[in-house]
Amino acid sequence: MKWMRRIGVGLSSLTTLFFLLDAAAKLLRLEPVVRTTQEMGWPASAVLPLGALLLLGALLHAVPRTSIVGAVYLTAFLGGAVATHYRMGSPMATHVLFGVYIGILMWLGLALRYPALFRAALFPQAVLRTAN
Repeated sequence: MKWMRRIGVGLSSLTTLFFLLDAAAKLLRLEPVVRTTQEMGWPASAVLPLGALLLLGALLHAVPRTSIVGAVYLTAFLGGAVATHYRMGSPMATHVLFGVYIGILMWLGLALRYPALFRAALFPQAVLRTAN
């Protein structure tokens, strides 16, 4: 099962890196990021707060002790991105669902790193039976 943990760490690292790079681009207020944000219907003034919020989630996800909380937080963040792209009429498979793809990779990484936790979450009655 060591290979599962390694793959999980790899997936978690990739998704965390993605979130950190996205946050950095927003915090640096790179011109393409500001322009695209405005095209999506957000004001340019939203770029910096969005970058700070994304950085917070990425840091929570990067720390093993808070990785689950970070994943829940980032799932909500990704949901906003999916909703925004859907509202704008972006292409479904490449833009709208991109946040879903990232979310799946993020949660798969956590499931491979902490399989017992996910078994308990998916089958709580089995855990309760073994505890009695």
